[in-house]
Formats: sequence, structure tokens, C-alpha cells
Amino acid sequence: MPLAFLIPVFSFAACPLIILFQRWLPLRGAPLAILAIGGGFVVWALTAVSFLGASAEHPACEVSGITGALTCHFSTSWFEAGLPGVSATVDQAIHLDWGIIIDPLTVVLLGLVTFVALGVQLYSLEYMKGDPRFGWYFAWQALFVAAMLTLALADNFLLLYIAWELVGLCSYLLIGFWFENPGPREAAKKAFVVTRIGDVGLLVGILLLWVNVGSFSMTDAFAAAASGELGSGVTTAAAILLLLGAMGKSAQFPFHVWLPDAMEGPTPVSALIHAATMVIAGVYLVARAYPIFAASPEAMMIVAIVGLITALGAATIALVSTDLKRILAYSTVSHLGLMMLSLGAFGWTAAVFHLMAHGFAKALLFLGAGSVMHGVGAHGDVDIRRVGGLRRAMPVTAVVFSIGALSLGGIPILSGFWSKDEILIAVEHNLPVIFIVLTMLTAFLSALYMARAMFVVFFGPEGEDSHHAHESPVLMTGVMSVLAVLAIGFGWIAFNWPGAFDGIGGFVFYDHAEKFHFNYVLGALSIILAVGAFVLAWLVYVRRAISHEPWRARFASILRVVEGRYYVDEAYQWSIDRVVLTVSAALAFFDRAVVNDVAVNGPADVVRKAGVALRLHVTGHVYTYALAVALGVIGLAIFWWLRSV
Repeated sequence: MPLAFLIPVFSFAACPLIILFQRWLPLRGAPLAILAIGGGFVVWALTAVSFLGASAEHPACEVSGITGALTCHFSTSWFEAGLPGVSATVDQAIHLDWGIIIDPLTVVLLGLVTFVALGVQLYSLEYMKGDPRFGWYFAWQALFVAAMLTLALADNFLLLYIAWELVGLCSYLLIGFWFENPGPREAAKKAFVVTRIGDVGLLVGILLLWVNVGSFSMTDAFAAAASGELGSGVTTAAAILLLLGAMGKSAQFPFHVWLPDAMEGPTPVSALIHAATMVIAGVYLVARAYPIFAASPEAMMIVAIVGLITALGAATIALVSTDLKRILAYSTVSHLGLMMLSLGAFGWTAAVFHLMAHGFAKALLFLGAGSVMHGVGAHGDVDIRRVGGLRRAMPVTAVVFSIGALSLGGIPILSGFWSKDEILIAVEHNLPVIFIVLTMLTAFLSALYMARAMFVVFFGPEGEDSHHAHESPVLMTGVMSVLAVLAIGFGWIAFNWPGAFDGIGGFVFYDHAEKFHFNYVLGALSIILAVGAFVLAWLVYVRRAISHEPWRARFASILRVVEGRYYVDEAYQWSIDRVVLTVSAALAFFDRAVVNDVAVNGPADVVRKAGVALRLHVTGHVYTYALAVALGVIGLAIFWWLRSV
């Protein structure tokens, strides 16, 4: 376990090596990036085995009194700042350790990131073949993965924030990888700016905790929150500020607008961002800082409300989108909302379980979308209405994509069904009834938009762009096939296997371990909704037995709003044009006319004008000066005479 820090170090080292020596490295250094993440995956496996065999007797491990899970810390001194007795917040020098934390949450997240990143990089060898910046792509991929792995390992908020910002930088570089085109360029800037808004909240939240705790240590902050030492107001404020950072990275309403535009980047980047790195960072942050959130009922309700709004709103947009990658993008937003909703409903294990199941399935779906683009020769958007009937030309892609769609749609016995069922149980048990009703509606819509994408692209009538389609290379289909196996079988870890495994609830939990339990009423209802959605989509898009045109006409106004993505982007643009720019213009005028012209230039102008006026008496003529002296003498004489009278 002490060597777990090497998991990100390999990729950190690969990035500069590729940048500096790609000209002389085979395949521009791509194998180096793959070996780095492969080495990280091996170290993760060894770390996981070591952790599973550890106990509280290990000198670096203990059973947390807050989370109830075995937690191991490995750290070294980083730096000290301040002088004893001088600090405004603590009466000693600030000492910061550079450390890693190994607990069940860290183990599962490291496994997801390393495995999916390894698959994506192998897939990219074929997908990105021939790109003029092939080496740079793998360099940024390595840096991106290293930053996310560091974020997962960090045991203090300052190190987490450094990795957090590095993840944002790498997303900017990868989304805008084809920066010569305006679309990727603008999408990268949008993602960077929008997520920075949330990051400001995260930074303020971290500083608020430091001021009140006197340390950046997560352990100290969690203990202070759980014991009530922070106070309810500070705890709620800190939780909400941390949530702002999570909302930006995990694309929660209203910060979700950057994520669909991120589709402008290479498709393997989309798979990595949407499945295993950037977007799950926000969910991970809330899960990691859960002791702070759990200590504030108000913050927990805000998390649940934000998650529900995001999940339901994104699901409706995905249902009417026509671009394949954007359907998957809004699907990601919706499922991230479900994870946040689960966290707000005290379904910590369910949220982490769904994060894993969704990660494998969504990586599979995005790589499947990339396979479709590769097969039909598309270089930009893929309109699902123009690429129908691909099951004959791309049978492997059709099968694996369908598995991912069925899993995320909640069809038993695939992994997405079991994780979604756990979320439904948490929502039904701990939130008002309106939440479970709307969550069920979201689950139905999730199945419906996944079925629509699957049936239209692979099983519907042949599209005009499908005539020359062909199956993708074996390296691409091989990676997708491995992910398909996980999308099928990963959910079985939910079960209790006597003598072998206590189920995911016995390993990944908050406060206390829970065995798997199945709510037959909720389970049956979710099965009916999911199967019904797929049957309905089959009747509409394959058999054409039901026409959706009358419904489109009847609800045209509502449909227009949904297709306009609820005009959130327009609202942002309006606020920028009418509010931000107007206020900025007023401030600029005040700065120029008052601060600059009056406060700064005013004294100089007064001195200059006074000097101009005063210099008029300096003529250089003796007779002028003599006249002035004579007038002065006469004036003084008159003044003396008047006083004497």
C-alpha cells in the first residue's frame, strides 16, 4: 500500500518524456503512455490485494470512527508556513503533510480510472492513427489520468485542489485538441470557464474549513464536522461551497452546459471524461467529504434537489437529441444527477456502486459511438437518423453497444439494473414521495432514450450515411468487448457470496456495512418501466407500428423548449450581454471618469493649471518687476495709513 503513490507517478513521468522525445520514440510515445497506465493498473491490483488483507493492527491503518471503514494513511512532511504565535488562526506554524489515503472508496475509484484509461488508450491507437499530433494526444492523456489518480489518493484538501485544477487544465487541452477548428476551441473555453465558477466555491469552502479547523487535513475536518465542533452554520456553508465545486466538475444544473459541448473533442476523450475521470470527480468529492454533508440536513436536501433536477432535465433533453454523442452526453449528466440524488438520500453505497457500473457502461457506449464514427467515416456530429441499420455492417459494435444501452436502461440482469435499484431504495426510504415518483420517471426516460439510440442506429431502416459502413479494427472491438463483459457481470458484486465476498455493501459503505437487499415492489416497477420503454421504442423506431408525429404536434411548444435545452445557454448569454457587460461598462466608465480622471489625474491637472496661471507674472522684463514693486509699496502704504486712521 505505501507504493500506491506510484500509480499516478508513472503517468506523470510519461507526459514530459513523450513531449520531449516523441520524435524518437516509437508511435510518437504512445506505448510509453500505455505502459505507464498499465503499470499503474498493476500497482493498483497489488494495492487492492494488500488492502483486502490488512487490518486495524497495521501501524498505518485504523477503523474510522466516522465512516466505519478500514482507512490507511501514508504521508510525509511537505512544508511549514508561518511563525509560531503569529498566525491569525492557529498559535503555531502551519504544518502540511503530503499524503495518500487508502480506503474502500479510493480502491474502487483507482480501479475504475486505471482500467478504463488503459482501455481508452489502447482503443486510441487505432482511432487516432494518422493524427498529426498523435504524440501530444497521448501526453495529455497521461497527464489527465495522473491528475485524476492524484485527486483520488489525496488525503488533504490542498493536494486535492491542486489535482482538481490540473484535471480542469487537461480537460481544456483534450476537449480543444483539434483547436484549429472553431467548435473544439470554443467548447474547451466553455468547459474551462464554467467549471472555474464552481472551483471558486470549492476553494472558498476549503479555506473556510482551514480557518475553522486549522488544518487542510480531511481527517481533521471530518472529525470536527462529525463532533459538532464546526457549528451548524459553518458546516452547512462549507458543504454548499464544496458542492459548488462538485456541481461544476460533475455537470450538475445549472453548470451542466459545458459537458454536451465537450463532444467536440476526440471520442476516446469523451469516453474517458464521461466515464472515469473529470465528471466523476464531483461525485467523488461529495462522497469523500460525506461526513461534512451528513452533518448538515440542509446541505443533504440541496444535494438531493440538485441531483433530481439534473437527472430529470438531462433525461428529457437526451430523448429529443439527434446527435449520437450528445445523447450519450446528456445521459451522462442524467446519471450523474442520479448519483448526486442518491448521496442526498443517504444512499452512499448505491451512489458509489452506480458510479462504477455507469463508468464501465458509459465508456463502452462512447467507444461504441467512436466505432460508429470510424465505420461510417464521420468526422463530426453523427445524426442517428442518417446512420440507421448498422447491425449488418458492424455486428460486433451493434452487440456491445446494445449491451451498454441495456445496462444503462436498467434491464435485468445487467449491472446498471442492480445499481439503479439501490438508488431507488435509498430515495424511497429517505426522501419525500415526490422524489421517488420523479426518480421513477427519470428511470423510464433513461431506458427510453437508450432504446431510441440503440434501435435507430443499429436496428432501424438503413440510413443514407450507412451504405459504406464497415466494422472497426479488432483492437477497438476488443476493448469494447471487455467493457461489455463488465457491463453484463459487474452488477453481481452486489450480492452476498458466502465464503467469498460479502457484496459491495460489505466493502464500500458509510457508517455501517449493509448486505444486499432487494425491494420487490420497487424492483418489479422499475423492470416494468425499463422493459416497457424498450418495447415502446421498438414499436416506434423499428416496427413503425406507433407514430410519434401526433405527439410531436400536440406538444410542439413543450418540445420546442426541450429541444432548445430549456434555453439555459441562452439565459447565460443574455445575462452576460445584458447584465455582466452592462455592469462592466458602468464600472469601466467609473474607473475611467472618476478613479482615473478625477482621483489619479485630478491632482496632476490642478498642479499643472496652477503652474500655468502662476507663471504669467514671470515676464523677464525689469520694468514689469519695478512696476510690481512700486504698486506693492503703494499698497502697503495705503494699508498702514488705513490702520492708523
